[in-house]
Amino acid sequence: MEIPTAAVAGVPDPLPEGLLVLDVREDAEWAAGHVAGSVHVPLMDLGQRYAELTELFAADQTLVVCRSGNRSAYAVGFLVQQGIDAVNLEGGLLAWEATGRALVADGDAPAMVV
Repeated sequence: MEIPTAAVAGVPDPLPEGLLVLDVREDAEWAAGHVAGSVHVPLMDLGQRYAELTELFAADQTLVVCRSGNRSAYAVGFLVQQGIDAVNLEGGLLAWEATGRALVADGDAPAMVV
């Protein structure tokens, strides 16, 4: 299966209504820095939590992110098989941050990708 991808340059800024940003990284990674308004579901939990998240996936499109784009590619594969219009962020949040796109963090520390 070919995984649909989007480069950071192809993601509108500001993010449009109807776009769900799903972050599939681990808790500590999420806390260090994430896209404002994104939803956090670690990749290992996605399959078992999918049923409870179906309302979220009613979004027009889902942009799935992780650190570098590898874990999010697995998540996109799963979501596409469920009939969800999902795309993988090429290069992950490392690419997002490298282009100067904003991140937010939990707590007072500056946001960063770890």
